[in-house]
Amino acid sequence: MSRTPQPHSTAALERAMNAALSAALRGPRGANPLVGASVLAADGTLVTGHHAGAGTPHAEVEAVRAAHAAGIDLTTATMCVTLEPCTHHGRTGPCAQLLLEAGVPEVVIARKDPNPGAAGGIAVLESAGVRVRTGLLEDRATALNDRWLSAVEQSRPFVTLKLAQSLDGRIAAADGTSQWITSPASRERVHRLRALADGVVVGTGTALADDPRLTARIAARAGTDGSPHDSTGLHSRTGGNTEEDTPASQPVPVVVGLRAPAPNSHLARNPRTVHLRTRDPLAALQDLHARGLEHVLVEGGAGLAGALVRADLVDSLEVHLAPVLLGEGRPALAGLGVSTLAEAVRWLPDPAADWDTAPPAAATDTVLRLVPAARDRGSSTPDHAPHTGTAPPGPGVAAPEAVPAASAPAASAAPHSPRKD
Repeated sequence: MSRTPQPHSTAALERAMNAALSAALRGPRGANPLVGASVLAADGTLVTGHHAGAGTPHAEVEAVRAAHAAGIDLTTATMCVTLEPCTHHGRTGPCAQLLLEAGVPEVVIARKDPNPGAAGGIAVLESAGVRVRTGLLEDRATALNDRWLSAVEQSRPFVTLKLAQSLDGRIAAADGTSQWITSPASRERVHRLRALADGVVVGTGTALADDPRLTARIAARAGTDGSPHDSTGLHSRTGGNTEEDTPASQPVPVVVGLRAPAPNSHLARNPRTVHLRTRDPLAALQDLHARGLEHVLVEGGAGLAGALVRADLVDSLEVHLAPVLLGEGRPALAGLGVSTLAEAVRWLPDPAADWDTAPPAAATDTVLRLVPAARDRGSSTPDHAPHTGTAPPGPGVAAPEAVPAASAPAASAAPHSPRKD
């Protein structure tokens, strides 16, 4: 097959890469990076594709489909992609091989994939005679996935922290009552979020106080008290009637802390529960990563949430704000170590797509989807800033030496996969 790329100016290639970067933001954050791709035809026609999250086709697949639909001759086109095409065999197959089969003669890559299990696409393409260029708008591509890249560098899962709180930042009233601060619609959204995660994490205090199941019950029918936990006819994320029907499809329940769950608690009776006996948040996350968990949802309590935020280990923050004021009550976060405004931990709206594809439900709560601001540069510009001007590169946080966590055996954990195709 003839591979004859049409020469394009630097401006044309930057336009195509900008389109790919913008397309990447149509996907949600999580275990997989945000990735966008564009196909630049010989006549300048431009189409894009993006990765819509774990279990969906990769960006290159969608861009090739869009090119076919637009009647573009791929054998004379150039593909621009924000991250090196993968080479591993998952549910979608290796993207590098897809581009070879499509006859694409030239591929422009913003940045290489740091994950050794997925990298190698550049070598595959070049060995087959494809012209490969790298580094175009690399800073923006790095900024796009700065938190995912930090997780890869630190050998830990991508961390989403969920806070369900009152307007004044309380997760319980002064007497400890907390069920329920947020609305049924918010709690249903939480179950859908659990279904996307590999694990749901709580501290020992929350495990002892609330006796949670930490299961994902989507399309749940609320019980008489409005609680998803007391529902009947519940559906697991694979469509079973209860979470016990298909335990392997459920997120792994995780407890972090030195105290053990109560002997007769839901978590103690669940053989899949992982108890990490450590107070080192990075060590706990690295242990989970070694077990194959790539995206975890942290649901509390205040001490664990505060420790993760303080250690800069929270990659996305989802806050459910109920229109109530509790005054003297339990705070959502503890131990941040902030003593003056200059030390405040700042967040910004996440420009990426909402992970929740369910139709919006009528609710009184406000949902905030946030990502960390560039706190180490004293800037209000997010590390993942969209594509107006040059965004700063990601922080590239190096992984500190982990403190080994005494924990449950990992023999039954799934092997680690670099991306959840």
